[in-house]
Amino acid sequence: MTPITLPSRDYAAFLFDMDGTILTSIKAAERVWGRWAAGHGLDVEAFLPTIHGKRTEDTVRGLALPGIDPVAEAARITAAEIEDTLGVEAIAGVADFLASLPRGRWAIVTSAPRRLAEARIAAAGLPLPEVMVAAEDVLRGKPAPDPFLLGAEKLGVAPADCLVFEDTLAGLRSAASAGMDSVVVTVTHAHPLETDVAAVLDYADLRAGRAEDGLLRLERR
Repeated sequence: MTPITLPSRDYAAFLFDMDGTILTSIKAAERVWGRWAAGHGLDVEAFLPTIHGKRTEDTVRGLALPGIDPVAEAARITAAEIEDTLGVEAIAGVADFLASLPRGRWAIVTSAPRRLAEARIAAAGLPLPEVMVAAEDVLRGKPAPDPFLLGAEKLGVAPADCLVFEDTLAGLRSAASAGMDSVVVTVTHAHPLETDVAAVLDYADLRAGRAEDGLLRLERR
């Protein structure tokens, strides 16, 4: 994927996915999910790439394993993930980037349950936002538009005036369905995503510019 020019317009708010976008939890997540997959006789290597960007319950349900209650199984997996935050780290530059944003003008929109999101955000040393949309807040998770639409609603801004930061195709499709522009964060990617949205490695060379009317613009330092 060839990086392209950052969006040039101004936005009322920035919406951030969590895992892979503001922090990396791949090691912890794949430890927990790997044990779970092996215990259910799945091909662990083939399965692990499918877990990212979706709600735990949706991932389990999609496997259609016999005798498995997706809700109960998702709760067990989440409990194990909350206990295991070893190796969870902030993406480079994101702490300063978030700190520069006005209060109430950004939100985290994650496919993780709220308790897991709070545990990982704390482990990464990042601030909890005033607004967070978590897995249990919507009936339909990503790639449906519902999570990002709810994020915009909670911030009191129009969906079209939001810029989304994501790292998965499911998340990018969710944002596009919500009518929002996106930027893809690539630092955790092992392989390029097939997408034409603007790409950034991390936040180290990014800043949030401020227009005279208070709107935000994504800029390079």
